Amino acid sequence: MRVRYLLCIFTLAVPLSACSDMSATQQRALTGTAGGAAAGTLVGAIAGNAGMGAAIGAGVGLAGGMLYDYHKKTEDRAYQRGVQQGRTQSGT
Repeated sequence: MRVRYLLCIFTLAVPLSACSDMSATQQRALTGTAGGAAAGTLVGAIAGNAGMGAAIGAGVGLAGGMLYDYHKKTEDRAYQRGVQQGRTQSGT
């Protein structure tokens, strides 16, 4: 029982620690790809071809992850511009 518990902990910890040194862009791309592949597998299994569904879902998920990353970077740049404008107007 104890070995099984430790194996479960190890199985959950290893994938999480693998993402620790990834950039935000890499993490978003990986999350989108994995989520898309999982959703595609489910849809593909219902439609009759889980492998094809996973491949299509992974591609769509990657695109979604990259679009989200682009949005977050644009949002951050706009925030930084606002901070700079506030600093120049206040004189600090």
